[in-house]
Amino acid sequence: MMGNDAVMAHMPALILHILGGSLGILAGWIAILAAKGERWHLLFGKIFVAGMALMALAAITLASQLTSLKPMEQANIGMGLLVLYLISTSWMAVRRPPGTTGTFERFALAVVVAISATFVFWGVLAEAPGGYDGYRASFYFVAGGVAALFAAFDLRVIQKGGVEGSARIARHLGRMCTAWFIASASFFLGQQKVMPAWMHGSKVLLVLALAPLGFMLFWLVWVRIGNRFKPSAAVI
Repeated sequence: MMGNDAVMAHMPALILHILGGSLGILAGWIAILAAKGERWHLLFGKIFVAGMALMALAAITLASQLTSLKPMEQANIGMGLLVLYLISTSWMAVRRPPGTTGTFERFALAVVVAISATFVFWGVLAEAPGGYDGYRASFYFVAGGVAALFAAFDLRVIQKGGVEGSARIARHLGRMCTAWFIASASFFLGQQKVMPAWMHGSKVLLVLALAPLGFMLFWLVWVRIGNRFKPSAAVI
């Protein structure tokens, strides 16, 4: 346990982390429910990106400061980097002209490959009795596998020279919703200790945590089979 002085020393980063995460989660709900490409979606999509970036940067800073003081912090650095990767590549998916790629996509691929490899390495270490840094191997392997999946998508996009139409929108939605899910699950499931006792283990918290995945599946199917989006539509 850290003393009060240690807690207070890291309070600014913690406050920024909570503020960014709260802003990102709330903005995510509005952005996902608003008409795609319209004013409210564009506005709260930008707020979502800003909030998630603040959350991730603060998490990385805080975890870097606490790694030598308490367990379960190295993974927060990895997840923070993964969130930054997801929101930046999602943003670029709809900002870059359709059917094009560039240096950014190649750099992002290198970053996510490194993130995946790091999680897998931690997973191997966690195979030892007692796990590694407070987590079991399965957690690290799942995180590494998710990162590897997005790396495979990036490689395919680079090889094809970019994405267009519904594939471009799907790339945007999938990455935004995955980042939203990481934030929601981290709060609603991972921070129940700060909630009233009667909420601990509540199915409502489980639903709120998993909702981003449900919305992601719905919109990915809708984008693929529906005609709501035009290939040139700007969604954020």
